[in-house]
Amino acid sequence: MKYTQIKHTELNASNIIMGNMRLTQLSLTEIEQLIRTALDEGINFFDHADIYGQGRCEELFAEAIQMNPSIREKMILQSKCGIKGQENYFDFSKEHILDSVDGILKRLNTDYLDLLLLHRPDPLMEPAEVAEAFEKLHSSGKVKHFGVSNHNPAQIELLQKYTPHKLVVNQIQFSIAHTPMIDAGIALNMNIDQAINRDSSILEYSRLHDITLQAWSPFQNGFFAGPFLGDLENFLELNKVIDEIAANYDVTNTAIATAWISRHPANIQVVLGTTNPQRLKDACKSTDITLTRKEWYDIYKAAGNIVP
Repeated sequence: MKYTQIKHTELNASNIIMGNMRLTQLSLTEIEQLIRTALDEGINFFDHADIYGQGRCEELFAEAIQMNPSIREKMILQSKCGIKGQENYFDFSKEHILDSVDGILKRLNTDYLDLLLLHRPDPLMEPAEVAEAFEKLHSSGKVKHFGVSNHNPAQIELLQKYTPHKLVVNQIQFSIAHTPMIDAGIALNMNIDQAINRDSSILEYSRLHDITLQAWSPFQNGFFAGPFLGDLENFLELNKVIDEIAANYDVTNTAIATAWISRHPANIQVVLGTTNPQRLKDACKSTDITLTRKEWYDIYKAAGNIVP
């Protein structure tokens, strides 16, 4: 397993993150097996959110492994807040952030989070109010570090202006079949759709400001349009190229899809949402693979992208 030092923190985090969005689909025994598999493979980073299963996923996680201090110290726990799931709106108010963290800690049966992320940008955010919440959470020992999810550079700058706590993580969607954060840079100044800058250069901004990127939905096509691996109707050429490269490395297509993200020098962490222990193991084999430049570009082009 490769590990990434999240800058401005003491956290030495596994390159692969176990995401816990779908735990309600499993029994407690199956959840325990999945978590134990992750730990055995060297994964020490576990991602949650208060809206996953309306909080039930966090409860199941803690119940399945019988959370206690000896287990807790082996883990980096991250959760997210800011989405009012049932009401379908965003809330970055101080009161909501503080209440959310108390609920998260109770469900996870822990005294603190290593990382708290603001889940999706709230246009009604009062940055000074968020900063007050962060300071109270940090000074009380409930949250060690802070970050965001699905935020662009200007949104991060606005929030960072008001808080002394460095925003150290941004979790965004990224996969071979969803690459807007690299497309515009490759097709700069071309009069094609790929050249449209859709994310305000978040990749370059994050590298310049020492923000660790985390890729969610690493096997998804678009916004939950389904996995591209095995989709021969829409991604025949991509699957052909991935399968050929996988055969050369004697690994599965899952490992290659993961390795493609990890190959980027930004040291992007990959958030796996799988509930299948074997697929988790397959993905972890990516940490032993460094794709060549040609392999990386061959995969990118096979997904339908232009390299001028």
